[in-house]
Amino acid sequence: MTQLQYFTALSGLWVAIAWVPYILDRIMVRGLMGGLANPSPDDIPQSAWAQRAMRAHIVAVEAYVAFAPLAIIAMLTRPDDSYPGTLAMTFTIGLIAHYVIYALGIPVLRTLAFALASLSALGLGLRVLGII
Repeated sequence: MTQLQYFTALSGLWVAIAWVPYILDRIMVRGLMGGLANPSPDDIPQSAWAQRAMRAHIVAVEAYVAFAPLAIIAMLTRPDDSYPGTLAMTFTIGLIAHYVIYALGIPVLRTLAFALASLSALGLGLRVLGII
């Protein structure tokens, strides 16, 4: 498995499980049935960190939707190029850091972590296109 494949899979796995903490909070705040029920305007609000985690998860899904096709194209067209693997690693680090920092409520670092992930995806796209 290449570095690009590894970090693309790791990012996908992260996106696939990042919902768990805020759903657990929902169950803790609203009880089991309230946590599993459909959203309602009368719901007890979730913890502030869980609300931020939910928004961070949405951002991660959106970022991964842009990143994953670029990673697949790089795997197919540039199998011997190590630069896409490095970009995938920085994307993954940025994505996970963004979630954790956002959930903790640290504003400036949150933006920097997201910028790392976004610029990594941008760099991957430019690499795939042969611009860099």
